[in-house]
Amino acid sequence: MITKEFCRTMARYNNWQNTNLIGAADKLDDMARVRDRGAFFGSIQGTLNHILWGDTIWMSRLAGWDKPDVGIVESPRFMPDWETYKEVRSKADARILAWALALQDKSLTGNLSWFSGALNSDVERPTWICVQHFFNHQTHHRGQVHALLTASGVKPGETDLFVMPVTV
Repeated sequence: MITKEFCRTMARYNNWQNTNLIGAADKLDDMARVRDRGAFFGSIQGTLNHILWGDTIWMSRLAGWDKPDVGIVESPRFMPDWETYKEVRSKADARILAWALALQDKSLTGNLSWFSGALNSDVERPTWICVQHFFNHQTHHRGQVHALLTASGVKPGETDLFVMPVTV
């Protein structure tokens, strides 16, 4: 079982790493960011969009956000304009952090139920597992973005959790 402190740490880590990877991706031109590099979600920008899409769909279940207006297949094109993506990402990160700061351990108990478009069925799972998955999903796909950025000649900053500044 995870705790509210874990969630707060991971929300801070999410914000720190999104800032890190977006800063690195900003060093590329639009064509380099959207070029299909053979990743599961195609491009650097496509994968970043999928992460934002995933955050939005999970927060719709966990915190009552509006659902994305596209499904998982369209998630790489969730925010096609880079500047809009960065603005929406920044706001989402602030909202995720605010959610985590308000979270209580009892909020992580019980079950979460939803209809999964990806599975095309109703799903019910322990809330804490869903929250753990939410943060794991971000980290997993950011690792892909890191590899894509590195292969494109851009070096992102540190990614290790233990290196995260205390003030983030």
